[in-house]
Amino acid sequence: MPDASDTASDNAPNFIHEHIEAELASDALAASALCTRFPPEPNGYLHIGHVKAIWVSFGTALKYGGRFNLRLDDTNPIAEEAEFVEAIQQDVRWLGYDWSDRLFFASDYYEQLYLWAEQLIEAGKAYVDESSLEQIRTRRGDFYHVGEDSPYRERPAAESLDLFRRMRAGEFPDGAMVLRAKIDMAHKNLNMRDPPMYRILHARHHRTGASWCIYPMYDFAHGQSDAIEGISHSLCTLEFEDHRPLYDWFIEALGLEPRPRQIEFAKLLLSHTVLSKRRLRQLVEQGHVAGWDDPRMPTIAGMRRRGFSAEALLSLCERVGVSKRDAVVDIELFEHLQREHLNTDCPRAMAVLRPLKLVITNYPEQQEESFEAQNHPEYPEQGTRSLPFCRELYVEREDFREQAPKKWFRLAPGREVRLRYACLVTCQEVIRDEDGEPVELRCSWDPTSRGGTPADGRKVRGTLHWVSARHAVDAEMRLYDRLFSDPDPLGAAGDGDFTRLKNAGSLEVLRGVKLEPALEGAPAGARYQFERLGYFAVDPDSTGHQPVWNRTLTLRDSWAKLEKKQRA
Repeated sequence: MPDASDTASDNAPNFIHEHIEAELASDALAASALCTRFPPEPNGYLHIGHVKAIWVSFGTALKYGGRFNLRLDDTNPIAEEAEFVEAIQQDVRWLGYDWSDRLFFASDYYEQLYLWAEQLIEAGKAYVDESSLEQIRTRRGDFYHVGEDSPYRERPAAESLDLFRRMRAGEFPDGAMVLRAKIDMAHKNLNMRDPPMYRILHARHHRTGASWCIYPMYDFAHGQSDAIEGISHSLCTLEFEDHRPLYDWFIEALGLEPRPRQIEFAKLLLSHTVLSKRRLRQLVEQGHVAGWDDPRMPTIAGMRRRGFSAEALLSLCERVGVSKRDAVVDIELFEHLQREHLNTDCPRAMAVLRPLKLVITNYPEQQEESFEAQNHPEYPEQGTRSLPFCRELYVEREDFREQAPKKWFRLAPGREVRLRYACLVTCQEVIRDEDGEPVELRCSWDPTSRGGTPADGRKVRGTLHWVSARHAVDAEMRLYDRLFSDPDPLGAAGDGDFTRLKNAGSLEVLRGVKLEPALEGAPAGARYQFERLGYFAVDPDSTGHQPVWNRTLTLRDSWAKLEKKQRA
């Protein structure tokens, strides 16, 4: 599959808008009649692919002053839950879209859909088939063989109507029979070979309870729900292209006006990611992740929890554009756009992930002072904060080496470094534990270097972040990385289990992390750039007793470097 980065553009085309503008210009469409919808099935959480679908449908309505509906296509009670309904609404709101009072459910239309099904039976365009599911599949044929008529295809309309009503009354067990549209078993499009319209399912529905024991198939409910709501443009992804003839057939057979127009566009596909509710459900149910909102998941809830930006998600959709050509977006482009937004949006702070104590031996033991630090170096209007400073500090363990290479600009015996915003210190002694591991660095400071600039103007290349030991806030840090290291997990797995390709390093949990005191009590969802470390967000699990932070992204941005190289 081609890479979307090959054609990505800040002014990417949108053929749907071109169609609509042509309709508006020719008076074939009035702006007041424009109505789109986003119709997810509440059988799981929404993922990044749905972001594009929401952006296309909602964004089109906004651009041309039309209406937008959020409709839950709840036609399969076995897989659907109220939890998913609530999650879908929360996700759409988080992306910045508001459907006002236009929230609908396919189950709102069950009675009307049933009456339309009876109408098709009476018109000789539908029949009850008592064949088994396997028999129906076998007789359907394939791309090389025409289908075979069901022995029940010419059943009298009155008989089918009687059976259909008894199906609704609950007289038959699951799978005993189905209602099928009577179209053409020799049609080149397999979706038109007498597709099922209703099946028997004695299952409790999350909204209608036990009121129904027959449920419409998605292909039957979808187009008719659009017609009921006055949808002018049914915007779908490309897998529904082969379903469009059936969509139109039902609308025409029922004589519904005005007729909604189905238009298909390419999905948003992302490398290193699995975008299938069935596969995502497998990850959840088999315990490969902690839930649908695990920050490693490509679900909107997971991305929100990890600290990703809704604005950058929508920017990705704009960058890729709307076309008829499926393409895989490189995850590095996604991460690059996230970093661009987070860099602007996130205030700075300091945290030490793997603490190593640093003691300033020539600093008075009880003395304290503070240094002023910028909240954002590019936006001075965001102000400053106070960093407390004392004799004992924490620095990153990886910022110290006893046997330092020539171009090592961090701490080592005899080396001088700058503590950001504070002063210059020189390492003079290393205290080790019984295993010989460094546990404390004894350093001296230059009192004339307050603020980080020495009085004599000498150059010091290394600058470290730090946290005052006396004032530090303890926290748990969850370091997230890509769930899959392979760019195409399903393709690489072949016929095997794709979960075996899970990145073993996708989550590392650190406890005893030290944060600067300004971060104490940061609310869930708050995002910061921890200097030299990356972007982090407060997890909903966080409490005052035990703050929990998620790493959103590191500071590395190879995509930006690649773009710079390509421009050069």
